[in-house]
Amino acid sequence: MPPKKAPVEKKVLLGRPGNNLKIGIVGLPNVGKSSFFNVLSKTDLGKAANFPYATINPEEARIPVPDPRFDWLCETYKPASRVPAHLTCIDIAGLTAGASTGAGLGNAFLANVRAVDGIFQVVRAFDDAEVIHVEGDVDPIRDMEIISTELRLKDIEWVEKHLEGLRKTGRSLGNSSLADKQKKEEIAMVQKVYDVLTKENKDVRKHPWNAKEIDVVNGLSLLTAKPVTYLVNLSERDYVRKKNKWLPKIKAWIDEHNAGDPLIPFSVALEERLMQMGSDEERAEEEKRIGATSALGKITTAGYTSLDLIRYFTCGPDEVRAWTIRRGTKAPQAAGVIHSDFENKFVCGEIMAYEDLREYGSEAAVKAAGKLKQQGKTYEMVDGDIAYWKSGQ
Repeated sequence: MPPKKAPVEKKVLLGRPGNNLKIGIVGLPNVGKSSFFNVLSKTDLGKAANFPYATINPEEARIPVPDPRFDWLCETYKPASRVPAHLTCIDIAGLTAGASTGAGLGNAFLANVRAVDGIFQVVRAFDDAEVIHVEGDVDPIRDMEIISTELRLKDIEWVEKHLEGLRKTGRSLGNSSLADKQKKEEIAMVQKVYDVLTKENKDVRKHPWNAKEIDVVNGLSLLTAKPVTYLVNLSERDYVRKKNKWLPKIKAWIDEHNAGDPLIPFSVALEERLMQMGSDEERAEEEKRIGATSALGKITTAGYTSLDLIRYFTCGPDEVRAWTIRRGTKAPQAAGVIHSDFENKFVCGEIMAYEDLREYGSEAAVKAAGKLKQQGKTYEMVDGDIAYWKSGQ
């Protein structure tokens, strides 16, 4: 008999399932969050002011994700309409020490963080006597510790309550029924989450969970399960010279506490100055003059990637469009992002890789080379696929 194949564990991603995911801008008051949101979104929605809690109600904006592939497709097809991929970004009120127990705007703040899927954590590393710091002085490490502690404390409180509720209902459980066994298994998994937060002092996203455990973790909607991208706000001078006394310490802190999380230095002051310039040409000329470029595109791309988002394209003379899906999405569900009928009546997808179209120059040449392939229901989409969907009546 041939050896039995080991069962393939289904891929489950941490976080809310879906394609319309959001990233929240988080940090202490007066670190540059709302000013950053304004330059990122090219709006003045975020209320930037020199006092804590200027932002109370979260603002939301959709930020185009830069993509040279999309630009090339638009040049090639010259469509009437161009729709790039977007990252939905939320400006959230500043957090202070004690937020987990309701201090400041703690409860509202943490509810808003719970509602997003990922975090841009803005860290202040610039001195400016005109911009007060809620803690009295500039110390990025202390600020990062405050946010890390408050998010974890809120998760511990949340998991404790959940565990208590499960145990109450679990006292009468036997060992015979499948439902009882599953309930006991769930209690054990939630206990494990609690231990990771309390005994290991780790953020939930930093533990290697299996697929079953991730299902349970996702059901808890925990703050420390959300991916974090650290954005260090420097003075323009420090950003241009690529030097700041805090950067090595911030990097060391991330490596020790949340290894692998991205760290991107940027300067709100520079971004504001560039935004005020009249044209792209002027901005490019200024970037060339100072020897530094805007970090906004890099930041947007990092946020999009942190949410496990990828995109595929539909192309034609009417429209070139990037469709956002989650990594691991199968063809029918990817088609369903355009219209539910495409998923419900899915027949197949005619799919080619962007790289093949770039190499061969035209759809006809890609087809002639045998690189345009019909893919069925089990096909897992690849970032940069170009798709044409066929659906039944």
